Amino acid sequence: MTGIDTREIAVPRRARLGLAVLILPVLLVSMDMSVLFLAMPTLTSALDPTATEQLWILDIYGFLIAGLLITMGNLGDRIGRRTILLAGASVFGAASVLAAFAPNPAVLIAARALMGVGGATLLPSSLSLVSVLFPEPRARGTAIGIWTAFFAGGSAVGPILGGLLLHQFWWGAVFLINTPVLLVLLVLGPFVLPEQRSGRGPLDLPSVALSIGGILPVVYGVKRAAASGVDVAAVLAAVVGVVVLVAFVRRQRVLDEPLVDLSLFRRGLFSVAIGSSTVGMMSLAGMSYLTSVYLQSVTGRDALAAAVLGIPQAAVVFACSMSGARVARRLGARAAFVLALGAAALGNLLLLGLGVDGGVGWYVAGSTIAGLGYGVMFTLVSEVSVSSVPPERAGSAVGISETSFELGNALGLSLLGSLAALVFRSGGEFASTLGETVERAGSDTGLVRAAREAFVTGMHAATTVGAGLLAVMAVVALVAPRSADVRRAA
Repeated sequence: MTGIDTREIAVPRRARLGLAVLILPVLLVSMDMSVLFLAMPTLTSALDPTATEQLWILDIYGFLIAGLLITMGNLGDRIGRRTILLAGASVFGAASVLAAFAPNPAVLIAARALMGVGGATLLPSSLSLVSVLFPEPRARGTAIGIWTAFFAGGSAVGPILGGLLLHQFWWGAVFLINTPVLLVLLVLGPFVLPEQRSGRGPLDLPSVALSIGGILPVVYGVKRAAASGVDVAAVLAAVVGVVVLVAFVRRQRVLDEPLVDLSLFRRGLFSVAIGSSTVGMMSLAGMSYLTSVYLQSVTGRDALAAAVLGIPQAAVVFACSMSGARVARRLGARAAFVLALGAAALGNLLLLGLGVDGGVGWYVAGSTIAGLGYGVMFTLVSEVSVSSVPPERAGSAVGISETSFELGNALGLSLLGSLAALVFRSGGEFASTLGETVERAGSDTGLVRAAREAFVTGMHAATTVGAGLLAVMAVVALVAPRSADVRRAA
C-alpha cells in the first residue's frame, strides 16, 4: 500500500506466510458478494426462483454480514481472533457446499444466510490479525494495502471467476470453489497465525440484539419500498429499525465497554472513511450487478465473454488498492478521498454511453475509471480503521468499517437494483425481470427490444444516482472538519 517492499524492513517469514493465509478468506468473502451477478441467469433457469427470491438470494448474504460484523469483531477481541476466524471459516465452507447443491431457492437462501454468518467472522478478525503480524508501521501499511487489494479486487474478480466457472461447469461451482481454499486456511491457520484476545469485559448481549434488530428492519424496509413501492409493511419495518437503532446508540453512550465506540465518529477522517466506504460499495455493487445483466441479456454475450470485459476494472482496482496510502501521503487524506470519489463518480456517469445497439467501449472506459477511485478509496478506509484505535479494540473498529462496506453492498443491490427494476417495469407490460421477459417473448422481436430499452433506461437511472451520491460524498470529504491526517497513521 505504501509502495515499500516488506523485505526492506526485515519482516519475519512467518508474518508473510500469515498474511498469505489471511488474504484467502478475504478474497472469498468479497468474491461471494459479486460472484452471483453473472450466475443469476443460469441459476434462474435451473431453480426458477421468483423475482423476490432472486433478490433474497443476492441480498441475504450481505444483510447478515452487515448485521453481524460489529458483533463478531467485538467477539473476536474477547475470545480470540484466530479462534473465531477458524470457526467462521468452517461455517462458511459447510454453507458453501450446501449452496452448491441446493435443490430449490429456499435451500439456497438458507445456505447464503449461513455463509453470511460465517463471513461476518472472517473480515474483522483477519484485518485485526494483520496489525498483530506487522507491528512496524511501514510494514503494516504495506500489509494492509495487500489485504485491501484482495478485498476490493475480490469483489471485481467475482464476476470474472463466475463467468469462467459457468463456461465449464454448472452454477453450483461458483460456491464449491470456496471449499479447497478454506481447507488451506484451516490446515495452516493454527500454525502461522497468532492468537490474540483483549482483557475486555463480557459482550453486552442487549447491544448485540439491538444492533442486529435495528440494521435488518431498516434495510428490509428500504428494500421493500424501492422494489414494491411505499406500503404499510415497508414504513413499519423502517420505523421499527430506526427506533431500535436510536435505543442502541443511547445504550452505547452509557456503557463502559460499548459495542460501538461512538467517539470514533468525532474524528473527521474516520467519519469520511465510513461514509466513503458505504457510498462507494453501494455504487460499485449496483454498477456491477446491472452491467452484468446488460452484457448478457441486452448485448447477448455469454457469461465468459461478459467476464472478460470486466478484467480491466478488476486489474485497476487491485493495482490502486496497493498504492492508496502513497497517494494520500502525496496529496493528503482529504484530497485523496475527494480524488477517489470523483473518479468513481465519473466512471459511473460514463455508463450513460451504453445502449441497446452498442456502447461496450463506454462500459470498459467507465468501469476502469471508476476502478481507479474504488481502489484508492477502499485502501484508505482500511488504513484509517486500523490506525484509529489501540490494538485491543482493533476488532470492533474494523467491524464498524467492514459493516459500512457490507451495508453499502446490500443497499446497492437493494436500492439501485430496485430503482432500475422499477424504471424497467414502468416501460411496458413486461415480466418481473428482463431475462424472464426475453424468455417469454419468443419470436416477438418488438417486445424484446422494448424490454431491453427499458432495462437500459433503468440502468442509466441507477448508475446516475450512484454517481450523484459519490459526488455528494466528495463534497462532504472536502468540507469535513480537519483531523488526524492519514500521513501520520501510515
